[in-house]
Amino acid sequence: MKLRIMTEPQEGTTYDELLSVAQAAERLGFDAFFRSDHYMRIRKGDPGPGSSDAWITLAGLARDTSTIRLGTLVTPVTFRLPGPLAISVAQVDQMSGGRVELGLGTGWFDAEHVAYGIPFPPVSERFGRFEEQLEILVGLWTTPVGKTFSFEGAHYRLADSPALPKPVQSPRPPIIIGGFGAKRTPRLAARFADEYNLPFHTLGDTGVAFDRVRKACEAQGRDRPIVFSAAQAVAVGTGDAELARRAEAAGQDLAALRASGLAGTPAEVVDKIGKLAELGAERVYLQVMDLSDLDQLELIAAEVLPHV
Repeated sequence: MKLRIMTEPQEGTTYDELLSVAQAAERLGFDAFFRSDHYMRIRKGDPGPGSSDAWITLAGLARDTSTIRLGTLVTPVTFRLPGPLAISVAQVDQMSGGRVELGLGTGWFDAEHVAYGIPFPPVSERFGRFEEQLEILVGLWTTPVGKTFSFEGAHYRLADSPALPKPVQSPRPPIIIGGFGAKRTPRLAARFADEYNLPFHTLGDTGVAFDRVRKACEAQGRDRPIVFSAAQAVAVGTGDAELARRAEAAGQDLAALRASGLAGTPAEVVDKIGKLAELGAERVYLQVMDLSDLDQLELIAAEVLPHV
């Protein structure tokens, strides 16, 4: 099992704060550092310095870290056109020496779109754009050097693109698709994804979602493996006061977080991760909300990581 750190910078943070977490995660042996891709705070409260752009942040981290993998959970298709997104991801992949992964989704937070003047079409159109963006990204990255790429869809048209620059990773950076959708999400994951991620659900729901994707892969005759992963809010502590404080920082009651996330003593969290592994999860993203609490990362690295 690989443990990855997942952050939510839209709640208000600076690049330096994100860098300190990413460098700590790298030093402590976590597999990856991921961030959300939002432009506005989701919770109520003080927005602090505001959010930051995900791919600008990852470009900085590509140069300020050395070994840890980097990515988004997830980039909305509403934020960026597919051609420029392919260029950004390929360039950050080059800057990192081939450590980038792209989580892509339809987008859901309408308020941030309104606040920053970003069109937010109905969900059916967003899924249509999602599928076309996946086709375009894969096409641009895998077109041989010296050849051109063209695409004609309902939402996007590319004509004779040079399909440059190319990412370092071959044939392309890994693509992550997530969500609990029953039909379109499993179909797209089976067709395009290297990894399917289910965020913030119970063990029962996780098993159901993983099975849907397995069946979709079988139906499409997929001949390559897909990685299954889960994202969970985390609060790990050795005593009740420490646990309560970290659950509050995660925005949840401790009892509720124990039921729906990864909360408790290191032994409790190891047990829960083991149950996710039994369902087929190979990676778990630990959603860390308090970016100043590096002691929690130290505790997880010392008392959880060696046992999973």
